[in-house]
Amino acid sequence: MNIEQNKNSMKKFEVMINTADLNLANQLISANAKFTTPVSPEPLVGGEGYLSVVHFMRSGFSNVQWKIEDMVAERNIVAVNWTCTGTHDGEFLGIKPTGKSFSARIMNFYYFNEEGKIINDIAAEGMIAILKAIGAC
Repeated sequence: MNIEQNKNSMKKFEVMINTADLNLANQLISANAKFTTPVSPEPLVGGEGYLSVVHFMRSGFSNVQWKIEDMVAERNIVAVNWTCTGTHDGEFLGIKPTGKSFSARIMNFYYFNEEGKIINDIAAEGMIAILKAIGAC
């Protein structure tokens, strides 16, 4: 595993999710990578599958952007602390647009294969997991 290569791939990944660039997604994400997400009952596959989450976010927050704040890499894993910002200008999860802006910190762990492509992305749920468990959201 080339740790520096994986970190550089994450910098390109940041560009990819902010531009929804399918060609870049296919360069960075393994074609058979499966991602589980609460917005899809079935795993999403490859670059196109990953970008479907980006498009889902953009349907509710047309100006959504992700910025890498911190990144730590070891073996085939890169942990990224993101700041995600946007404005609620479209319907999102059944909630009508409020026009409110947000800024949220998000932590993800990305796993790379021997070819240097992303094969998995695990999001740290943090406080939202607790709120879900007690029925607050």
